[in-house]
Amino acid sequence: MTESTKKAGDAGEEIAAQYLQNKGYQIIERNYRYGHGEIDIIARINDTLVFAEVKSRSSLEYGEPEYAVTKAKQNQIKKIAQAYLFEKNINNQDCRLDVIAIMFIAKNKYTLNHLENAFS
Repeated sequence: MTESTKKAGDAGEEIAAQYLQNKGYQIIERNYRYGHGEIDIIARINDTLVFAEVKSRSSLEYGEPEYAVTKAKQNQIKKIAQAYLFEKNINNQDCRLDVIAIMFIAKNKYTLNHLENAFS
C-alpha cells in the first residue's frame, strides 16, 4: 500500500465515521482487528449493530470503490464480525453489514454512497 493510498483510506474512514455520527449512529469501535483482518467501523443505530467496510478511491482506474468489496472480502468481514460478537459476548443482536464508498473528486470534494445491508 502506498502512502497516498493509506492517506486516502484514512481520510475516507474519517469522512465515513463523521457521516454516520451525523446520521445518528453511535461509533462503538474503529479499526477492529481480528487475525489478519479488520473491520473499519462498528456502530450502533437504534437496536442494530452495524459493521461497516469503507472503500475510498481517487480515480476510477480500478472501478467504483464499492466493487472492491469482493466475495472473499465479504466472507472475511463476516468472520471478523462473528469474532467480535463472540469476543464481546453479544447474543441475539440485530446486525447489518454495510459498505461506505467514497470517491474523491478534488481536494475536499467527494461523493459518498452508503450501501446498507450490502451483503449478508
